[in-house]
Amino acid sequence: MKVKALNGFKDILPDEVVLWRRIESVARSVLERFHFQEIRLPVLERTELFARSIGAGTDIVEKEMYTFVDRQETLRPEATASLMRAYVEHSLHAVRPVQRLFTIGPMFRRERPQKGRLRQFHQLSVEVVGSASPRLDAELLAMGAMLLEELGLSASLEINSLGCPACRPAYRALLLDFIAERLDRLCDDCSRRSITNPLRVLDCKNPTCRAEVADAPSIQQHLCPDCADHLDRVRKALEQLGIDYCLNKFMVRGLDYYVRTTFEFVSGELGAQSAVCAGGRYDGLVESLGGPAMPGIGFAVGLERLVLLLQQHDTVSSSGPSIDLFLAALGDAAGERCFRLLHEIRRAGLRADMDYGGRSLKSQMKQADKAGAAHVLIVGEQELARGRAPMRNMMSRDQVDVALDHDAIHSAIDRG
Repeated sequence: MKVKALNGFKDILPDEVVLWRRIESVARSVLERFHFQEIRLPVLERTELFARSIGAGTDIVEKEMYTFVDRQETLRPEATASLMRAYVEHSLHAVRPVQRLFTIGPMFRRERPQKGRLRQFHQLSVEVVGSASPRLDAELLAMGAMLLEELGLSASLEINSLGCPACRPAYRALLLDFIAERLDRLCDDCSRRSITNPLRVLDCKNPTCRAEVADAPSIQQHLCPDCADHLDRVRKALEQLGIDYCLNKFMVRGLDYYVRTTFEFVSGELGAQSAVCAGGRYDGLVESLGGPAMPGIGFAVGLERLVLLLQQHDTVSSSGPSIDLFLAALGDAAGERCFRLLHEIRRAGLRADMDYGGRSLKSQMKQADKAGAAHVLIVGEQELARGRAPMRNMMSRDQVDVALDHDAIHSAIDRG
């Protein structure tokens, strides 16, 4: 009986890894231009961290976390809480007043696997701690747009404000009254959320629920003066940078720590799981975890969803990585010489490979073609005797005679 991967846990095979590396390479390039630094975090944290930051009444904490109950340790369901824990633990605010940090890695949530959603999934998480400027909000959104653009993808930006502790309670009470009038027509999840996290009712994907809350009061009309001014300045900054966006009064976040600016980059090509990048401001989170009162904002990009989009658009080849040179050795003596030469060529910085099975030249040429070799060096007894061998350009089919020396081979490849 074959042992298969767990439901919701996916192998990333070599051909697909090419797409992942492309995404990570573009992301690192963009992040470096915006002066971000990488931080690497453990995948296992104390359960209390997520209960305090995400919110004990959220779906994630109540139903989706992978927790070792006897030890009260949890596989991280998201990265922001872990990153803020590291920020507080290592007093990063004392190192630099504004920290720009990112991390890439796996997250874990026990939810129903579907297209673009797995139980082990991967995110790029980007965080800025130490600035409350609306311009920073706009800059982060512009960076998200730049990342998608440089990957050759398009998505629409939707923004909202969730207010702050000063103005949200009054809106929450208004929303609760609205929901109470329709509670018997809402799904079971919305009924539960109406008590624990009523804002999430606005975000329900059930068509019946969406119709029932279509006329719900908008938090944008109930912001305090400071929050209204912040949203207005974010919008003006986005317009100054030429970033298109739309206001979405129904956009909320499933985590308790968000305040003020929230946003999503949405694609119409992924079905129900349409968000490829989402985040917002969390000005009270650091303080709630025992750190100083520092504002923060960030977003997470779902890497699996970007891979799906790239595969649909075919903007990046999913074929395996090519090599510079394949050494086709004919006979034992040629195999020994090519084995040493292969190592020297690799030390010189070239991507190279050879066959160890003693196959025919025809079979080795096929192997080189499948490997995407740019050149093939053919070495037999005669080539060993004269110290030179033909090197074939696999695109043009031209051949040149080169010395069996890694420097000579490197120079010949550089010349094409």
